[in-house]
Amino acid sequence: MAFAVERTDEHVREYLTYRGFTNTLKHLDIEIKADKEKGFRVDKVIDQLLQFIHSFDLLGLKEYWIYLDRRLFSRLEDIYKSTVNKLRTSLYRYYVINTVQKGNLEKTQEFFQKQALELQGQPEWRDWFILPFIPSPEQNPTFSAYFSRQWADIFLVSLHNFLSVLFQFLNCVPPQPVLLSFDAEVQKMMSLVEENEQLRQIVRENTHQISEMLSLSVVRWEEFCILPVCFFLFFMCPPAFCSPDRKSGTERGRRNCPPQTTPEKKGDAGEVEPPADACSDVTDSSLTSKNGGGAAEGESLSVEQPFIKLSQEEYGEHHSSIMHCRVDCSGRRIASLDVDGVIKVWSFNPIIQTKATIMSKSPLLSLEWATKPDRLLLLGSGVGTVRLYDTDAKKNLYEMNIDETHPRILSLACSPSGSSFVCSAAAVTRPGYVEAAPRLPLPVFGKLLLWDTKTVKQQLQFSLEPDPVAVNCTAFNHNGNLLVTGAADGVIRLFDMQRYDSAMSWRAHDGEVYSVEFSYDENTVFSIGEDGKFIQWNIHKCGVKQSEQVLPNDATGPFVLSGYSGYKQVQVPRGRLFAFDSEGQHVLTCSNSGGIIYRLTNGEPALESVLSLGGHKAPVVTVDWCSAVDCGTCLTASMDGKIKLSTLLAQKC
Repeated sequence: MAFAVERTDEHVREYLTYRGFTNTLKHLDIEIKADKEKGFRVDKVIDQLLQFIHSFDLLGLKEYWIYLDRRLFSRLEDIYKSTVNKLRTSLYRYYVINTVQKGNLEKTQEFFQKQALELQGQPEWRDWFILPFIPSPEQNPTFSAYFSRQWADIFLVSLHNFLSVLFQFLNCVPPQPVLLSFDAEVQKMMSLVEENEQLRQIVRENTHQISEMLSLSVVRWEEFCILPVCFFLFFMCPPAFCSPDRKSGTERGRRNCPPQTTPEKKGDAGEVEPPADACSDVTDSSLTSKNGGGAAEGESLSVEQPFIKLSQEEYGEHHSSIMHCRVDCSGRRIASLDVDGVIKVWSFNPIIQTKATIMSKSPLLSLEWATKPDRLLLLGSGVGTVRLYDTDAKKNLYEMNIDETHPRILSLACSPSGSSFVCSAAAVTRPGYVEAAPRLPLPVFGKLLLWDTKTVKQQLQFSLEPDPVAVNCTAFNHNGNLLVTGAADGVIRLFDMQRYDSAMSWRAHDGEVYSVEFSYDENTVFSIGEDGKFIQWNIHKCGVKQSEQVLPNDATGPFVLSGYSGYKQVQVPRGRLFAFDSEGQHVLTCSNSGGIIYRLTNGEPALESVLSLGGHKAPVVTVDWCSAVDCGTCLTASMDGKIKLSTLLAQKC
């Protein structure tokens, strides 16, 4: 603050000189010289106090301290009054000790005479009135410590620190003159310049990586064109990587072969049909990576790859397994919850930075971002409460008591309008239940409730037929007119949110439904269940499958983390097990080593692996895909508390 005041004074002088206000400039210099606050410079204030002490100016010392008290100290809270009084007492003692050390007993007696009425009722001064009458006070046990150099240094340092903190506090307390804010603006501008430079460096590095990948693709294409027959095909067939269909790599390669029909005549010369085996060889060559290893887990540098992984960063502030990890609607903030009940709210653009940490005495089981405003976070506990947390103000706005008989809040979903949210509450089946145990066996009773976020009251309870079973997962469509749920009885229920009743329901999985989402066109829903199947359902025809794919065990759970000496940690699915890209053509799932991206097909198999994100040493238990920014960001969270952010660039023809 002192630096800002000094700089501002210089700018004001410069301005007055420029305008020719010489008289005003003279008065300003006079006022600055007489300034008792010394431009908020701590060293100058202490020098003024010491000047009064060494010149034995008791009246000046008292008046200056009273001015500081009225002008500065009075703005502090009441809890700091005792500190101010202790510093004033030490300042007066420093004055008295100085008079004794300098041998000016007259000033010593003058101090006690003038201050008698003020000090005689204070216990800390009771023994000091005999000081002028003691022959050698520096040897007296009561006063010897005050004559040491150590006590004087400690007092001056304490006073210096107190004033420094005080001036910093005053710099943060409004109202502040607009002129004094220039220093903060300069610092902000400098930080923005540094941040821009860091972003430019990241862009340079990513551009270099993309250039290398593209150059490798060009090399592969040149190899493709070496053979004469391939050179001929180059003019006859469209390149494989610009084919409009989304089929598998081998099928697409074969489609580039000329059709087995009579060739079209061009002038007098007929086209020669290439041998079928030559086309097959070319296809195999084009799908093989430069290192000769083929397309392993979708990480091939083949032209078929729909995404390029630009970078992968790690968020490591959690110290236990992650349960939920969700990005907000704007794509600016991420909320992550671990099994210890610790929630981290953090941002990743331009750099990873923790914004808030939420600790809870009661266990937390679920979280969901509000849609309007997107700074609000819904937190479901294991004791029947839902909290509405403001991530900007870093405080709880409301705490809603949902249901004491169904205390476990398994799932939360906020409507796109932001006016309400759906809450799934489940009962506790047995005493001493712990969250690390496998998912509750059937039957598990539960309720599905609709709450108003403005009135903070329950609107209604949905009917769960045939039995009131616990709902594990919930999701709205884009306008909030439909709600899909997956329950512990393996049944998917579709609710009409305009009439608030069940539109249809069907048994979807053998076992519990772990995760459910609407498709991109919202004509179907996808689900993952305890039976390890990833199924697409037609919502216009009850219980009709459009596709089905059996996923690996590490994609559906239960997730197992093994350690030394037979240690084994088992975690049932809690968070989102799959997430779609912005166009709904690709889906991200869990695995033991990182997320895996599949392409959705219309045939068999229903999923085609295109890219393995990797980067994890422990099983990934929940995922999310943020498409709110230009480059999509995939979130993969694992059982060791690590969260990976993989930035992808979509390759579009």
